[in-house]
Amino acid sequence: MRSTTPASERPASPAPAPVTAVLPGPAPAVVTAMLADIDPARLRADVDRLAGFGTRHTLSDTTSETRGIGAARRWLLAELQRAAASSGRTGELAMTAELEVHGVAPDGKRIDRAVEVVNVIAVLPGSMPEARRRRYYVLGHYDSRASDVMDATIDAPGADDDGSGTALVLELARVMATRSFDATLVFMATAGEEQGLVGARRHAEAAKAAGLEIAGVLSNDIVGDPSDPRGGSHRGEIRLFSEGVPATADPAAWQLARQTGAFADAPSRQLARVVAEVAALHELPVRPRLVFRPDRFLRGGDHTAFNEQGFAAVRFTEVAEDYDRQHQDVRAEAGRSYGDLPEHVDAAYLADVARLDAAALAHLANAPSAPGDPQLMATALTGDTTLRWTASPEPDVAGYEVLRRATSAATWEHAQDVGQVTEATLPLSKDDWLFAVRAYDRDGYRSPAAFPRVARE
Repeated sequence: MRSTTPASERPASPAPAPVTAVLPGPAPAVVTAMLADIDPARLRADVDRLAGFGTRHTLSDTTSETRGIGAARRWLLAELQRAAASSGRTGELAMTAELEVHGVAPDGKRIDRAVEVVNVIAVLPGSMPEARRRRYYVLGHYDSRASDVMDATIDAPGADDDGSGTALVLELARVMATRSFDATLVFMATAGEEQGLVGARRHAEAAKAAGLEIAGVLSNDIVGDPSDPRGGSHRGEIRLFSEGVPATADPAAWQLARQTGAFADAPSRQLARVVAEVAALHELPVRPRLVFRPDRFLRGGDHTAFNEQGFAAVRFTEVAEDYDRQHQDVRAEAGRSYGDLPEHVDAAYLADVARLDAAALAHLANAPSAPGDPQLMATALTGDTTLRWTASPEPDVAGYEVLRRATSAATWEHAQDVGQVTEATLPLSKDDWLFAVRAYDRDGYRSPAAFPRVARE
């Protein structure tokens, strides 16, 4: 016999563990000024406009100017083109916006006819030649669905899932277009997410084949409603999901994880820690609740498409999802209302989530790349720990820091400056700590942590 606890008596989700702020202050003033430009009113208008297309189902109308996914993607392109024009950039630094079209055949699952799945993408090239190849993405999916995943005609406003994430992408494109970053930023609205991550998968596969250096992906999917269906609010939090071991890990990688206890140190997990550290440094009103899982149970998201290709990618999602408002036909039954309507999106909260994304992107894109080939030397029995790495290529690198945390700790606890070197020995036992190394530049921006492999010689 199964026992079910009434919703009103269920305990709330656990409070997040405190994040140790290992980023030294003060917070960069240029980033703080940028965050002030994020506008809740624009986000509100964008969510309303997206919902106003009626449905954005991947298989919906593409010819109407007012309804369906075709009208939605043309509007998104126009908005990103407007952002690109405002940047004032020319030549190799010009910001671009375009449609990325993928022809998709029926798959016997959620694509029942040949269709074009179209991503809408804007690219802001990095200003530093040595860093421009590195790409950091912010994305949301602009397609929507109702109760029947194959119903392409019924209203599916998709205000929170994922009009909220798409509006966030647009707002960051507008705010960041007029500013300069060392590395390249990509603003992407994907299609086909509800049909099986189709747009994101096609893009990630093509990026891998082309040898693009995607250094980090921030996927925002269902990020506009801080309320809890059990009551109360999570106004100051957003969940941040990340994989602990890469999806592409081979047997050698699993052996390394077993040997070192590094089941929480994939590049995606380091990316999530950077977001948390940046939020603490800037004292942002919305902080990430780090969830050490790739995603929620029985659900998926576009970050997974990038993880599958070996790219670091994480997912932002509100703390307490209301399933009456997701994947539901708009209706009222037995005194309950269903449907993903704009009235459930809190624009002020969404703006603060956008500020979290923007701050993390700015730090990542202005920081040096992570040190190359980090190694933890295990050549002799000793109470010390020696780390080696190769230098980051950016010309403004000012030095390196060795990070460490207890083997039972979730986040990095200590940062020790070792200067402009590529080897450091600390009087600490490698048996008792987890170590990593990161680079910092003259402006104080820090790279993500590079977790070392074990070296025998």
